[in-house]
Amino acid sequence: MTSTPAAAPPSTQKRKTESRQAGPRQANLAILIVLIVQFALGMGVNLYVTLPAAGHPGHASWFGNGTLLALHAALGMFLILAAIFVLVRSIMARDAAIIVTSAAGLVAILLAAFFGSGFTDKLTDGYSIGMALAFAVALACYAIGLFAASARKAVGDAGTPRL
Repeated sequence: MTSTPAAAPPSTQKRKTESRQAGPRQANLAILIVLIVQFALGMGVNLYVTLPAAGHPGHASWFGNGTLLALHAALGMFLILAAIFVLVRSIMARDAAIIVTSAAGLVAILLAAFFGSGFTDKLTDGYSIGMALAFAVALACYAIGLFAASARKAVGDAGTPRL
C-alpha cells in the first residue's frame, strides 16, 4: 500500500512564505548599512590617505597604502559577496521586483569595484566619479528593493508578480 504525502498545513505554508519574504527585506537593509559604512571609509581614504603617483612602485597596492584603504578594499570585496547573497535570497523569494533591484545593485557594486581598482592604478577623476556614481546607483537599488519588500509585507502580497 502506498500513500501520497500529505500537503503541509496552511499555517506551515504561510510561515514558510513569510520567512522566505523576510529574507530579502533583511538582506536589503543589511547591505544598505554596509554600503553606508563603505562610503564613510571611502571618504576617509579620500581625505586622509595619499596614494603614490601613478607610475611609482606600489601605487596600485590596495593593502600597502594605509589601513583605511585596506579596510575600504576588503569591505568592497565583502560587498560583492553580500550582493550575490542578496540576489540569491531574492531569487528564493521569487519576487520579480526585488530580483531586478538586487541584480542591478550587484552590477553597480561590481562597477564601483572596477572604477575603484582603476582609480588606485591611474588616479584620475573619471574613475573617482565612476566609483561614486556606481555607489549611488547601488544605494538606490537596495533602497528601492527594501521599499518593495516592505510594501509587499504591508499590502499582504496582493497583486505581487511572482516568478
